[in-house]
Amino acid sequence: MSSVVVTANGNDSKKFKVDDKMLGAPSRVLHIRKLPTEVMETEVIALGLPFGKVTNILMLKGKNQAFLEMASEEAAVTMVNYYTAITPHLRNQPIYIQYSNHKELKTDSALNQRAQAVLQAVTAVQTASTPLTGTTASESAVTPAQSPVLRVIIDNMYYPVTLDVLYQIFSKFGPVLKIITFTKNNQFQALLQYSDPMNAQQAKLALDGQNIYNACCTLRIDFSKLVNLNVKYNNDKSRDYTRPELPSGDGQPAMDPAIAAAFAKESSLLGTPGMMSGPYSGGSGFPSSLSFTQSAAVPGSLSPLAMPGAAAAVGRVAMSGIVSANHSVLLVSNLNDEMVSPQSLFTLFGVYGDVQRVKILYNKKDSALVQMADVNQAQLAMSHLNGQKMYGKIIRVTLSKHQTVQLPREGLDDQGLTKDFTNSPLHRFKKPGSKNFQNIFPPSATLHLSNIPPSIIEDDLKTLFIKSGGKVRGFKFFQRDHKMALLQMCSVEEAIQALIDLHNYDLGENHHLRVSFSKSTI
Repeated sequence: MSSVVVTANGNDSKKFKVDDKMLGAPSRVLHIRKLPTEVMETEVIALGLPFGKVTNILMLKGKNQAFLEMASEEAAVTMVNYYTAITPHLRNQPIYIQYSNHKELKTDSALNQRAQAVLQAVTAVQTASTPLTGTTASESAVTPAQSPVLRVIIDNMYYPVTLDVLYQIFSKFGPVLKIITFTKNNQFQALLQYSDPMNAQQAKLALDGQNIYNACCTLRIDFSKLVNLNVKYNNDKSRDYTRPELPSGDGQPAMDPAIAAAFAKESSLLGTPGMMSGPYSGGSGFPSSLSFTQSAAVPGSLSPLAMPGAAAAVGRVAMSGIVSANHSVLLVSNLNDEMVSPQSLFTLFGVYGDVQRVKILYNKKDSALVQMADVNQAQLAMSHLNGQKMYGKIIRVTLSKHQTVQLPREGLDDQGLTKDFTNSPLHRFKKPGSKNFQNIFPPSATLHLSNIPPSIIEDDLKTLFIKSGGKVRGFKFFQRDHKMALLQMCSVEEAIQALIDLHNYDLGENHHLRVSFSKSTI
């Protein structure tokens, strides 16, 4: 019986012989070739999980190869037969699987510690979640996936999770055809359709129970009873990647009424997220999210769930791995010292988080300290507002060395340069899972208006925004809800000024206008 032995210095005691033939003599050790350079252990393990228990893994990153050991030869044969008929893909790149000449893997635990940690964690989850009543573990694992459609619920959603982030994460397991996002029972949820049920199976096994960001945004995944999604519009709430010509349909329901009715009948099969414990910290500033009941027994740190490109693409990066948890104070410089006020900074920075305190510096009034509720909100505000124009000047936003903004001593008059907004009723993100988390966009010329009373007409709003010092290029009420509208100014600078001036403006009838940036155009 031959085996692969890897020594601690990384030299193979036996040379690996790559057989170009896809099939050879059956073995429970499988040789996987042409892996993407950045592929993670979890993705390789997920290839084998639908067919049975994975007992060992060896990653050869320098050669873009891996060895995967299954619990039985039967499971390995089933896996090779399946992937011979259907070419597997990782990160949209075809990979190749064949039997290895070796009959078992013997890996040096010190050298292969990371891969073993991943394997133990994934095995713990599979064992905890696999129903064994009346069937063996391997039989249960080989059962075909029920549907190519996954139902995804985001628990503890303290930071935005967008359709684009979901696409980046889930597309690592195969082509994602359609996504519909919505809020139900005050929870952000999504329906996500793959081209193949096996891809859905792999994604569920690998991602269920993981956090997208550090210690929050937990994925709870199950198969939907639906087998096909009918997407009517391509926008921030829904997307059909097979039909790019679909209209954006602002204000329209993303889900087809027939699908909505069918979905309403689905009883949730998802349990409470009790399997999660403290997450391991990942690299590149992106927290890892492989956190399991038995995580205390698993050594080492695991790979991040979200790729840097995923979050960076939408400007919503959880930076807790880079910045100390106390750095929630921003230094804002090059301000127009004749125009700026604590209130105007509170309103603008409040688009990206709950501003706690603002201090305009007494001896340098073109600079201010802005304290956000936490480091992630500070990073969000900095990434979106640095380099934007406010009152005619390009502002600079950086992290401050200060950990808090000090209030002036009692009885000391600081000319109104410092203000405490801790208990402000205007905070947008006080409620966990609020829809506001789903609607955070970079400054843009188009503004989203809401809480408009019935008596207010288009001309009233146009006149109001023209008075803020800009020109209105376009306006559109939402088709089915005249409480909301899109209004386009001539420039981003004008839109920023209008938001500062008119957010929370009293329109009468106990309605205060709510203004935010929109991703749409008119």
